[in-house]
Amino acid sequence: MLDAPAPPSYASGISATPLLGDTIGDNLDRTVATYPDREALVDWATGRRWTYRELAAEVDALALGLLDLGIGRGDRVGIWAPNCAEWTFTQYATAKIGAILVNINPAYRSHELEYVLDQAGIRMLVAAERFKTSDYAAVIERARPKCAALEHVVLLGGDAWAGLLEAGRAADPGALRRARAGLSADDPINIQYTSGTTGFPKGATLSHHNILNNGFFVGELCGYTEADRVCIPVPFYHCFGMVMGNLACTSHGACMVIPAPAFDPKATLSAVQEERCTSLYGVPTMFIAELAEPDFADYDLSSLRTGIMAGSPCPVEVMKQVVERMGMAEVTICYGMTETSPVSTQTRADDSIDRRVSTVGRVHPHLEVKIVDPETGLTVPRGEPGELCTRGYSVMLGYWEQPDKTTEAIDRARWMHTGDLGVMDTEGYVTITGRIKDMVIRGGENLYPREIEEFLHTHPDIVDAQVVGVPDARYGEELMAWIRMREGAEPLTAERLREFCTGTLAHHKIPRYVHVVDEFPMTVTGKVRKVEMREKAIELLGLRDLVRARHA
Repeated sequence: MLDAPAPPSYASGISATPLLGDTIGDNLDRTVATYPDREALVDWATGRRWTYRELAAEVDALALGLLDLGIGRGDRVGIWAPNCAEWTFTQYATAKIGAILVNINPAYRSHELEYVLDQAGIRMLVAAERFKTSDYAAVIERARPKCAALEHVVLLGGDAWAGLLEAGRAADPGALRRARAGLSADDPINIQYTSGTTGFPKGATLSHHNILNNGFFVGELCGYTEADRVCIPVPFYHCFGMVMGNLACTSHGACMVIPAPAFDPKATLSAVQEERCTSLYGVPTMFIAELAEPDFADYDLSSLRTGIMAGSPCPVEVMKQVVERMGMAEVTICYGMTETSPVSTQTRADDSIDRRVSTVGRVHPHLEVKIVDPETGLTVPRGEPGELCTRGYSVMLGYWEQPDKTTEAIDRARWMHTGDLGVMDTEGYVTITGRIKDMVIRGGENLYPREIEEFLHTHPDIVDAQVVGVPDARYGEELMAWIRMREGAEPLTAERLREFCTGTLAHHKIPRYVHVVDEFPMTVTGKVRKVEMREKAIELLGLRDLVRARHA
């Protein structure tokens, strides 16, 4: 008698809760009608707060103001700002009129902004006037002549922003009803740029159906109700903030709490304490910073029940401390990517602590995941490593104006190939073991070396550059540049390279380490061996102990 074959590394998310068929605007209005007087949004840094009825009034005024300006279905509206209430208003207002919100990383510099404005064909840009050391207004003025589609620039807090809301409040509400009547849940509603391996970012295009359902089911697995208050220190420009944060809340009648424009551990802990937050989000580095605060023990975090840790591999000890010292007994880990709206797997509140610190959970409701042999594409038996693929409602519509790149990522059967290596156990739990490509995840940010390498090649003394990721205790990974110098040139130091990059390249893309070499390790076919470079880098920098640390 033949032995039964091992079960395949495939799982589908069974759920008694159906997918939502709403547009984002309709879903928000449904929540507003159910919980009009419950608190919806708190901008803790500025002391401002809105009930669901008040939030809807701001969103509708902005939506009508946009329509009055000639912005409508399919038009791209960029937003370049740190976390603030106005970001949230813009997110929902654009959704209500069918405009496509284009998220722009607040850390972007001039050449990155110009590329996104041009590639997405952005007609209107909503932006902060300045943030930290960046003068956004000045950068925008320099970029405008190079961006043919850009017609309107509205700076938050300025006259144009006030005028937009004023015009909307005076407008005929019927204009919004007419605009919404022609919208479909399958319309593109959001473009989020992911760093590209070709040197330029790709715009993952997401629909109402993609991100509304993903936010809703993240909230379902966190057990959200209208009684929950979610502290969101993660950025809105990323799916973590605007989908897992905002949409998870508004689809359940929960309250969104913005602790600060950018992550600040003290502000986050203070907001949790004062607003009695029941849930807290963060990438591991954020939780590490919060736990390391000298007066951590003085904060009353007893209201916390749950939360999400995601964005990069979670150190086991950090997860345990979050449960024990922060009281987040039901904290979950999520795994996903921008192209999948983003979450594909998530741990559950009733999973054992070992499952929650050593895996990224099981497949999400209404989705499928499988582990395949990267060479053959065939599903491997459970327990064997391979590439993680996912399929279902969450898979993006495609990369904006890049059908060739879309075809590379999504196969004919609509499986999204993540490029991540993983293993599925007998009970369907997935562990991420590495990456097929050389993507580096630094503090939750996906960085692609090719983009950085191409910029480094503009340095007059650099002949060739290769960038690899190396382990880092704080950020998970850091960037290291291996450089070949022009003959006779003075060897570059990390400090001199940072000076060259600052102001042009986003700070998180600037390599922390520099290693000058005469040649790179190569294969017999002439390809650079980045795996070998990373191994040598670990030895050079004395990071072997970090490699041995256990991660989910």
